[in-house]
Amino acid sequence: MDNSTPPTSIDEYIALFPAEIQAILQKIRTTIKEIVPDAVEAIKYQMPTFVFKKKNLVHFAAFKNHIGFYPTPSGIEQFKEALVAYASSKGAVQFPLDKPIPYDLIAEITRFRVMEEQSKKK
Repeated sequence: MDNSTPPTSIDEYIALFPAEIQAILQKIRTTIKEIVPDAVEAIKYQMPTFVFKKKNLVHFAAFKNHIGFYPTPSGIEQFKEALVAYASSKGAVQFPLDKPIPYDLIAEITRFRVMEEQSKKK
């Protein structure tokens, strides 16, 4: 696969990066799958995405200097105090690559998003 072809799976996406970034992305993927094993993996907005109950639960992506994590605005709002050390916006947070990735926090936010989607009425 060349870099001009967008990845169609999370495996393809992860394979685009150097080994040290692949390891981080794979650990984020595993962290999310442990929380929500029945989520469907997809690529949406050209990013690895976990879909739960037909809704985008969380997205993540690698960039030159950070890992972007996208748990929707509610996920950011719910954890704004825990995320104060990181650059963030309405629906995204940046985890710098020169600092340890907070996998426990990613797990907590993912858990919150699962509960949020489960509590929504059909």
